[in-house]
Amino acid sequence: MTALPSTHPPVTPPRQQAPGVLQALGVILLYFLLQVAAGVLMGLAVGALEKVRHPELSLADARKHAMAVLQQPDSNAMLVVIALPLIALLLFWLVHRMWPPLWARGDQPGFGFTAPTAFRWYGTALLVGVVMPPLGALITQLLAHGHEVTQNVQELSQHASPSLRLPLSIVAVTVGPMIEELMFRGVLLSALLRRLSVTTSIICCAVLFACVHLDGLQFQWYALPNLTLLAAALCWLRLKSGSLWPAILAHGLYNLFALVALFAAA
Repeated sequence: MTALPSTHPPVTPPRQQAPGVLQALGVILLYFLLQVAAGVLMGLAVGALEKVRHPELSLADARKHAMAVLQQPDSNAMLVVIALPLIALLLFWLVHRMWPPLWARGDQPGFGFTAPTAFRWYGTALLVGVVMPPLGALITQLLAHGHEVTQNVQELSQHASPSLRLPLSIVAVTVGPMIEELMFRGVLLSALLRRLSVTTSIICCAVLFACVHLDGLQFQWYALPNLTLLAAALCWLRLKSGSLWPAILAHGLYNLFALVALFAAA
């Protein structure tokens, strides 16, 4: 007896949707909260160590000693060198666990941890990474009207001991760009493209990227156009290349040139 063909359509696995905007913003917020938590934990550890080394100190005096230690440039540099890679690993694991099918997708929705559509996009990324630092510096200088523009990471690198400058620079050029590109050009951009046009999504992603760096810029607003333009270029690289790697490369080069200029001027 011949079996009749099924009238039901074949079952296909549901298409993994991009994260929602609130989820993407939650990932970004978690990134900054983890940095605060790392600073608090380091403060508690230093305070406990001071109490062990000097039992005669009261808790208030031990806390004062700990605050004095944490305010030293080397302590802050060490915190960045140790904590930022650990935070990055945690967020990489979390994002991959929450949206595993999107991790290596180059199209949208997707986070872009895959090869670009053409090797020439790496050359384009190199060009963006080389052109943006002087262009951004020119825009910022025109808006600043002679005011000095500094970033916390630059001051940290400048005042840290020579032995810490290299590991701090490595983290700033590699780990920092990777985690920020995952959050902004990966998770956030994919979330925005669910609801907004490409142009509007790029603008929102770029403006938010610039604004979250205001604290590190000591709230110097005239540095925002530079970062907004950089973020827009990184969004363009991500979407056109079908990969996050060109944006990571351009971002790392941008940070590298900023550090080289800082050390050359020191």
